[in-house]
Amino acid sequence: MRRRRDAGQAFPLYIVAVGGLLFLALAFFAVGQAAATRNGAQTAADAAALAAGQKYRDLLTKGVLDGLRDGSYETNRAVWKDLLNGRGAPSGAACESAGWFAGRNGADLSGSAAGSGCTPDSWPTSFAVRVSTQKIVGNSVIPMTRSTHGKAEAKSVVEPRCTLDPAGDDTGGPDGKGDEGDKGDEGGTGGKGKGKDGPRPAPVELTCDGKRWTLDPDHLQHLPEASDLFAVRLAH
Repeated sequence: MRRRRDAGQAFPLYIVAVGGLLFLALAFFAVGQAAATRNGAQTAADAAALAAGQKYRDLLTKGVLDGLRDGSYETNRAVWKDLLNGRGAPSGAACESAGWFAGRNGADLSGSAAGSGCTPDSWPTSFAVRVSTQKIVGNSVIPMTRSTHGKAEAKSVVEPRCTLDPAGDDTGGPDGKGDEGDKGDEGGTGGKGKGKDGPRPAPVELTCDGKRWTLDPDHLQHLPEASDLFAVRLAH
C-alpha cells in the first residue's frame, strides 16, 4: 500500500518535469528559428549591399571608358577624374540593384527614421543597406516571434584602385594648363600630338595596384575591367 501511495505522489512530479523539459525544447527551437531568420536577413543585406556597390562600380567604369571613347576626358577633365576617383555616377540604379538582390534572398529594403533602406555616401562612395525578411519567425512558445521579421544591415564600399600618372594630368604648371613640354609637337611624344586631322587626344597613363595601363583613345582594344579600376568590399 505504501509503495502505491509513493508512486501516486511522484506521478504529478514526473508530469511537471516532462512539461518543463518540453517547454525548454520548444523554447530552444524558437531561438533556433529566430537565429535562422536573422542569418537569412544578414545574407540578404550583404548581397544587397554588394549588389549596390558592384552596380555603382559598373556605372563608374562606363563613365571612365566612355570619356576616353568620346574625348570628354580631355574637354571635361574634372568630371572624368571624379569618375576615376569613384565619384559622380548616379546612385539610383545602384539602390535599385540592391532592392532586387534583397528580394532574391527573401527580404525587402527596410526604411528607417534616418532615411531609405539604401543610403549612398559620398566619399569613399559607400552604400548602407537595411533589410527586413519577407517571412516572420513563426509561431512558437515565445509570443513575440509570431509577428517578428528578421532585420539586418550591411555596408559596401567602392574604392578606386588607379591613380592618374602626373604627366597625364593637366593641373601642372602655374596657370593650370600644364607645362610647355606637355603640349607636344608634330613629331614629339608629350601630351597632344598633331595628326593629319588636327590635334590628337593624349594617351592616359594609369597605375592600378602596381599595374600600368596606357589608354590611347586611338587604340582602345585593350581596356581595363571594372574590377581593375575599382574594388568593392563589405565594410565591417
